[in-house]
Amino acid sequence: MKEESSKDDVVQLVENEDYYMEDGLMVLTARYHLRRGYCCDQGCRHCPYGEAPARNNQRNADSNEE
Repeated sequence: MKEESSKDDVVQLVENEDYYMEDGLMVLTARYHLRRGYCCDQGCRHCPYGEAPARNNQRNADSNEE
């Protein structure tokens, strides 16, 4: 019989490994993103997938094109 995951299976975050606090905001680390397993396309500072920051920069560059 296959086990189903539940809300009780939530992984606890470890401060200074999965995230750190900066100016009252939680900043997720590359370790957290790698454990999650995918890019969320939100421009995360420590995104190890390299997609999100480039897309944010591209969006800004597109708005300045003639």
